[in-house]
Amino acid sequence: MKKKWIAMGTTLVMTAAMAIPAMAAIDYETARLRPDYTIVIDGKEKNFKRANGSAAFALVYEDSTYLPLRAIGEAIGKNVNWNEDTKTITLEGERTVADSSNKAVEGKVKNVIVQVRKDFTIILDGKEQTFKTSSGKEIYPLLYDGSTYLPLRAIGQIMGKDVNWDNDTKTVTLTSDGFTVTDADTFGEKKDTVTDADTFKDKDKTKDIGLEKAKENALQDAGLKEKDVTFVTARVDYDDGRKYYDVEFYYNGMEYDYEIDAESGRIVDFDKDFEGRMPVVKEEKKETTKEITAEEAKKIALKHAGLKESEVTRLRAEKDRDDGRVKYDVEFQKDRMEYDYEIDAETGKILKAEKEYD
Repeated sequence: MKKKWIAMGTTLVMTAAMAIPAMAAIDYETARLRPDYTIVIDGKEKNFKRANGSAAFALVYEDSTYLPLRAIGEAIGKNVNWNEDTKTITLEGERTVADSSNKAVEGKVKNVIVQVRKDFTIILDGKEQTFKTSSGKEIYPLLYDGSTYLPLRAIGQIMGKDVNWDNDTKTVTLTSDGFTVTDADTFGEKKDTVTDADTFKDKDKTKDIGLEKAKENALQDAGLKEKDVTFVTARVDYDDGRKYYDVEFYYNGMEYDYEIDAESGRIVDFDKDFEGRMPVVKEEKKETTKEITAEEAKKIALKHAGLKESEVTRLRAEKDRDDGRVKYDVEFQKDRMEYDYEIDAETGKILKAEKEYD
């Protein structure tokens, strides 16, 4: 996956290492950890670190990119202080703490559990800061792995800069040219004004080849004609913010599975397997093959985990298809433990069971 470049046309922001506060009204949500993002500040690549020197990567939450707060201190030359009693982060005074190492550290893109901290207060030079989207909705700091994170819009507010998106160069820039960015809630009337590439789901339609062209490209690559094949899937999907078409069909017992880039029409991924039989199309399959329901899939996963539905949060089950097999992706959380299951939709068999402590 190609790196996204986030350039800051002045100075930027990063992590405030903090102890996890005492219990308050805390919402636990899923965010995406993005170590593949490259941050550029004043033309120089910046790798974020915590006070102890460990890596602090960017997060994506609710279609916005969040960056660790401690580097705000490094960027504007102020110390970042934490008060556990009042849950207050203060940026003030002339910075006396040495900046963290800028050596890059490898990491893995993955889902993580973050805390939405409405109880945190951010103070800059004696003035309390509040952050809102362009529509007026209040946004709050995130807490992950002891570090506080703020969205790019809030960072621009603290630095007195606007955040602008260049679609051609895939660059986010902090400038003072008067452009307004919406943190990916909307994209406005101005050309190429967005907040971040990872959550851009509505690309320029003139650069979208369309579903029929994607099917045509897949058939051409396979050397087949549409009248000779049986289509199982032809749909739009997204992977790491990039739009593509998932095209799947059968010919003479062979299953063909293509991923086609929606902008370029390029074949991103291709898989061909011999199934030895023609598929039952989706409408017919419902009549001839009994599938378990999403609720049944949830019960199977919960039973395997030894938990009750009343004991978990964020329980969901989504139907998916992988290489011709219909399955349910079941996820839920118990305290700080995140569970992830794949359940065969026809047999109820557990295909995958994972749990991770966040």
